[in-house]
Amino acid sequence: MANRGKLFVISGPAGAGKSEIVKTLLKKHDDVKLSVSCTTRAPRPGEVNGVSYHFVTEERFQELVDQDAFYEWAHVHQNRYGTLKSAVEEQLAQGHDLILEIDVQGCLQAMKQNPDATGVFICPPSRENLEKRLRNRGTETEESIRVRLGNVAGEVSQAYKYDYVIIHQDWADVPNALDVAADELYAIITARRLEKDNRVEFLDQLSASLRK
Repeated sequence: MANRGKLFVISGPAGAGKSEIVKTLLKKHDDVKLSVSCTTRAPRPGEVNGVSYHFVTEERFQELVDQDAFYEWAHVHQNRYGTLKSAVEEQLAQGHDLILEIDVQGCLQAMKQNPDATGVFICPPSRENLEKRLRNRGTETEESIRVRLGNVAGEVSQAYKYDYVIIHQDWADVPNALDVAADELYAIITARRLEKDNRVEFLDQLSASLRK
């Protein structure tokens, strides 16, 4: 019987590079799965329904809330985001290590629901760098940039509640910053897999064979 998978909850300020880091990790490693969240926001260019997010209406989202279908959900930047319980439990039960890439509110909810979850906070190197990344997206209005930057201090103040912090460096200073951050994230996943509690069955079998 496969061991139950581990849950890794990734969050940080908008523009810190969470999605890019996770995408880079998944391209390098096929032994980690990504949970697809629901959201009421409109798709950005290039996003695919069911792959990037499950894009739903406010009405449908509220139906799911009323049905207690979410593992976690939150209001973020005037939209709602949530992770379906069924999607998380199915993957973990099959032994898959699973990444949730969600907002800070949702991350804290998820870690409370699953004390074994590992929280990873993705942090920009500076406020100036974060603003530059938001503007370089080309999808944000001045108002949305103002709102997102206004939330940063509160979001970063929650980083102390996480297990790990990855600083996504400025590409101008570290040209391979994205690969570095993705490798650091995979190192965290690897470390959790190597904990002795995940090796009990092997250790028991080895100990038994050595006593023969």
